[in-house]
Amino acid sequence: MEMTVGEIARACGGNILCGDPERTVTSVSADSRTVSPGALFVPIRGEKTDAHTRIPDAFAAGAAAVLTQEHTRADGPGAWIAVPDTLRAAQKIAAAYRRGFAIPVVGVTGSVGKTTTKEMIALALSAERNVMKTEGNSNSQIGVPLTVFRLSPEHEAAVIEMGMSEFGEMARLAEVAAPDYAVMTNIGVSHIGQLGSQENILQEKLHITDQFHSGSVLFLNGDDPLLSGLRGKTGGTVVWFGTQPWCDFRAEDVRTGTREVSFRLAYSGGERAVSVPAPGMHMVLNALAALAVARQLGVSVEKAADALKNYRPLAMRQQIRRAGGVTVIDDSYNASPDAVKSSLSVLESFREGRRVAVLADMLELGGYSARAHFDVGIRAAAAADILVTVGAEAEQIAQGARSVRPDMRMCVCRENEEAVSFLQGVLAPGDTVLVKGSRGMHTDQIVAALLSRAESEGRAR
Repeated sequence: MEMTVGEIARACGGNILCGDPERTVTSVSADSRTVSPGALFVPIRGEKTDAHTRIPDAFAAGAAAVLTQEHTRADGPGAWIAVPDTLRAAQKIAAAYRRGFAIPVVGVTGSVGKTTTKEMIALALSAERNVMKTEGNSNSQIGVPLTVFRLSPEHEAAVIEMGMSEFGEMARLAEVAAPDYAVMTNIGVSHIGQLGSQENILQEKLHITDQFHSGSVLFLNGDDPLLSGLRGKTGGTVVWFGTQPWCDFRAEDVRTGTREVSFRLAYSGGERAVSVPAPGMHMVLNALAALAVARQLGVSVEKAADALKNYRPLAMRQQIRRAGGVTVIDDSYNASPDAVKSSLSVLESFREGRRVAVLADMLELGGYSARAHFDVGIRAAAAADILVTVGAEAEQIAQGARSVRPDMRMCVCRENEEAVSFLQGVLAPGDTVLVKGSRGMHTDQIVAALLSRAESEGRAR
């Protein structure tokens, strides 16, 4: 990144309180602990903390400039730029910076699978292009601007994950990222507590196209009930991916295993065998999206498909690990009803030993929560031999499971420690354990305890 203090102030309508307008800023950070020399520090005021208190730390680390919404006068070692709202200012600055790049930008959104799809698209494009992608799942109102600031002249394409949980958020992210292409993975019930209905979620996510131009393309999942309902109703160019016979990029002869999925890709250019080293039908759809985008951007389908063979799941996202003879499916990063059901399908594919589902609360579901948890329980009863629930909301998962399998072995827990204690007493070599819950439930602690116990036993032997 390279912008002068003056350019930054003009981009966000800020007032330079002090400092040299010609001084160059070379990076942007919203965390004083990651500030590097030459950076612009963006202090965000949160519900519990106000990062304005960290401005001295940022300058001590070498920051060239800071934004502030709490000062009208300043005199310091660097430039101070006064703005009404530091977050909104960062978004405006990022939007101005983004428009300095004439490269294809792909935006990725959806209720489930955004991060994995983003990773696969970037991997497919990287077969022939230098790609900048979102790190991890930095897809928020501040995460997207910080991602945009990582663009540099050597990049030939960008893949940006874009998330939202409230009305108006996607429109603001679209202003920042201005995607030329957009992928929508599905429409589930994540954040339905704030947005009220799946139809509202769909309409909000469609704002990812707000900055589209005549050459833009929207990629939609034809297997998703709500998205497929848009068929013939959208303006502009739409490319469909899925297993439906009318999809432009279609998966046929799908085979799913415990370690990979494979299928035959059918598209207007012919056919191609594709395999991805990750389990689950949802991985087929993610791969289809990646291949569709790659071809649209001029990347060879053959090279893109070969690149997907190198896919590796990110931490806590369906990572399959072995511990003391037990297979652990670590999907502990986050959870929504659709994501949990997909993960249960992966668990179901394991045929050796017992299948154990450890499922914690799914948060932010509002009035839909009880029904959603109950329905997940019904699915868990079909996929698992043993069910462990964690949290007050997850008690409905147990109720759902009992409604179809009254004799199913289960443990209803309030805390992670209780679940760990039960698991350590019941697991045996050959068993497979799925661990999944919303981020706020910290189910990664359960995974860590299982792996730590196995390592300790291994050293003892």
